[in-house]
Order: sequence, then C-alpha cells, then structure tokens
Amino acid sequence: MGFWDVIGLIIAGAIIGMLARLFLPGKQSIGMLATVGVGIVGTLIGYAIAAGLGVDETRGIDWLRWIISIAVSAGLVALVTAFLKKGGSRA
Repeated sequence: MGFWDVIGLIIAGAIIGMLARLFLPGKQSIGMLATVGVGIVGTLIGYAIAAGLGVDETRGIDWLRWIISIAVSAGLVALVTAFLKKGGSRA
C-alpha cells in the first residue's frame, strides 16, 4: 500500500464515516476523529466483503462496494456510540 493509497483510504474513510452517521437515526456521541477511524475500518471491512462477493474490481464507480462499506461503518458507529454511552460520560 503506497502513500496515495493511504491518503485515498483516509478520504474514503471520512466520507463513508460521515455517510454512516447520516443514515443512523438519532445523535451519535462520537467526535470527528472517531468518525474517520470508524469509516476507515468500515471501508476496509466493506472492501474485503465486496472482494469475497466478487465485486472488488469493476469498471467505473463500485456502488455495491460503497454501499457495503457504509452499512458496515453504520454498524460500527452504532457499536461505538453504545459502548461510549455504557461506559459513561468522558467529560
């Protein structure tokens, strides 16, 4: 994985993390850095799932890969939010 791949992963993670939070109902109590981190992890897992389904390399925009990544990231945002609520306030 080269330098530009890492930059692309960070950008994709930020976009996917924000989209995941947008699709979840209610307020999520995580910060922007956590959103990007969850988005990066969700993107990596989503891309792996897409590769397992055989849609890792297609011509044009890989909509299915993005949808899977957003869904995985939304689940991760929900888990992180639930974990932070259970752990109490971090003020």
